[in-house]
Amino acid sequence: MSGGRRRIARAPAPAERPLRSLTRAQLEARFAAALCAHDGLDGAHCIHELWMRGEFAARVEQQLNALWEHAAASIPEWLPMRYIDFLPSVYEIAATFSARRKGRSNVYLVLLDFADRRRGPFGLYVGMSRYTPAERFDQHKAGIHAAGSVLKRGLEVLTGPTLHLQRIARAEAAHIEAALAQALGDAGLLVEGGH
Repeated sequence: MSGGRRRIARAPAPAERPLRSLTRAQLEARFAAALCAHDGLDGAHCIHELWMRGEFAARVEQQLNALWEHAAASIPEWLPMRYIDFLPSVYEIAATFSARRKGRSNVYLVLLDFADRRRGPFGLYVGMSRYTPAERFDQHKAGIHAAGSVLKRGLEVLTGPTLHLQRIARAEAAHIEAALAQALGDAGLLVEGGH
């Protein structure tokens, strides 16, 4: 401790998959302990790891509900609120992009409700902004420079896959926004945005 301040270790990003080496039984035990301790971050990492391994949708939904019930105040914003079958692919695709220069722009993803479409039930909006993804989502939903697809169909921001694409140079963000939208579309996902 120096100067009266305690140094806080950086929490691992979900893309780092810090629990990758644990067995399924170890993950289940750790998740149970996280619920008892009301530890939303550790519980989120447990759910995320099982999700990335292809855990059944019903089981992920059950764990999400339990975590919200026991640790809502400490759940990180990167954990989606509902099961999305293509989330592992989104992480994989987003990981192929990186920026070299820091700046003020953020690349973000919004989960869209396409339940009324044959290829649904979900799609993605890819955007970039100088605002944080959560602030920009709120602006879309309030009709401020809103994309129609987010205004009408936006469910939540998916911050996890693009955490490494925050606070980057505007020119790089614009390039990544378009290329990421293209790559997600090429993977068979319904994609809006990416101008």
